[in-house]
Amino acid sequence: MSPARGRLRIDGFLATMLSAVALAIVFPQLGRSDGPLHLGMVTNVGVGLVFLLHGANLATDKLLAGMRHWRLHLFVQLCTFALFPLLGLALAWTLADRVAPGLMVGLLFLCMLPSTISSSVAFTAMAGGNVAAAVFNATLSNLIGIVLTPLLISQVLHVAGEGLPIGRAIVGISVQLLLPFILGQLLRPHVHAWMVRHKALTHRVDRGVIVLIVFCSFSDSSAAGIWSGQGWVAVIEALGVCAGLLALVLSLTRMAARRLGFARDDEVVAVFCGSKKSIASGIPIARLLFGVRPDLGLILLPALLYHQIQLMACAALARRYARASG
Repeated sequence: MSPARGRLRIDGFLATMLSAVALAIVFPQLGRSDGPLHLGMVTNVGVGLVFLLHGANLATDKLLAGMRHWRLHLFVQLCTFALFPLLGLALAWTLADRVAPGLMVGLLFLCMLPSTISSSVAFTAMAGGNVAAAVFNATLSNLIGIVLTPLLISQVLHVAGEGLPIGRAIVGISVQLLLPFILGQLLRPHVHAWMVRHKALTHRVDRGVIVLIVFCSFSDSSAAGIWSGQGWVAVIEALGVCAGLLALVLSLTRMAARRLGFARDDEVVAVFCGSKKSIASGIPIARLLFGVRPDLGLILLPALLYHQIQLMACAALARRYARASG
């Protein structure tokens, strides 16, 4: 893929999401969970389909091949589930009473999310990194995140005086994400040839379901009046924090990977897998954790912005790694 095409694809997805947000603000009743389109039910089915396709598309042999580099795996998972949460707590302490409560919850939630799968692997391959290790780490992160993300965010919010139905949420997340993924793995021998012929299917379904969930979540928030008095202020605040957070984590992961003596191809994995956050897993988890809150759209805002920033920044970084390797 050429750099120009990569930018067009990223911008096209961003434009589609922004259009969904604008439509939700103008016609909130249309996209509500219990509205005429029944998007609450539609998006739940869509998320299950996405993870079934991810499971069917993931080569088990590549996953197993990446298991050997335990130091690298430990580093990536600690970045995802220790470094990021600590930075999130630092943000909460620094920005206390300076941003809207829903936005603060969203920033904390962003920091507790697992890494991405598709873009982590794609950028690792573009940069000439250890693709097998990237596949293993990104998949492991998402499996761990099914339990650890709800646990982390529930503990943080419990200290702040908010409660979450954590047990029910973990069961719901496992049913909605893990079971379809396992079913996809079991079906892989039977559907692999068909998946090869339709390589773009998972990408299109994944993006389509995310856009529908964004439309539904922002419609619910808009109908509840959450965006009154927030507007562009919340977007600008979240954009600045997310950009700063990504820049800091990219610098820390790269510096730490070199200090630990990782080979160049493993450093690439450490940087890309250790700095990413997944909205494919994050949005369904958010709906199960915060679905009753009218400010769900505001909670999701940091994750949506971080996703776009990380794609653009990591695309540029991957090209730099590729040029440096000759």
